[in-house]
Amino acid sequence: MISDSDGIRAVRAAREVTEAWTQEKEAEPELPESFSHIHSGAFVTLNEYPSGGLRACIGYPEPPYELSRTLVLAARAVRDDPRFPTLTLEEAKNCTFDVTILTEPERIEYKTLDELKSKIRIGTDGLIARAVHGDMILTSGLFLPQVPVEQGWGIDEYLDNICIKAGLRPNTWKTANLEFERFQGECFGEDEPNGEIRRKPIDES
Repeated sequence: MISDSDGIRAVRAAREVTEAWTQEKEAEPELPESFSHIHSGAFVTLNEYPSGGLRACIGYPEPPYELSRTLVLAARAVRDDPRFPTLTLEEAKNCTFDVTILTEPERIEYKTLDELKSKIRIGTDGLIARAVHGDMILTSGLFLPQVPVEQGWGIDEYLDNICIKAGLRPNTWKTANLEFERFQGECFGEDEPNGEIRRKPIDES
């Protein structure tokens, strides 16, 4: 459990690092001491303000580093989200920043589709889907826990869209033996650019 004060510091640090990186500069933000002792995934998300449209989202679900380094790496990498043009400083200043800190992914064991669906909780579980061949990962996709809530998806839509994210057809989860992992997250974010930072409940339904 991340405290509110530590979550606020994480978001401020992410903004500091990203804005510096848009200018090819390195920032050394002050992060909670506890972050140096936690090995946890982290994602940094930027949304356009006030429209709320996604501008960039990058992170690491299973990092080999402590949380403090993972957060800095994600905040740098979000400048270059390959789905979008390279982020500029002016754009960063006009976006809101969110930081999501993840639990360790856990493989979902299932024998039937109904069992798979029963083990995924909308508003609680993020998903990783992988198509594998032997020991080789052919393709994969990831959604943070808040995505299906924001999009208004039910469980079937969630699974359809994670397949699309992985570059597969929507119903691949019904016809192929995919591997799924679930994880949870704590999200902190700005209400407006450089504005108040608060813990964001993922399930707001």
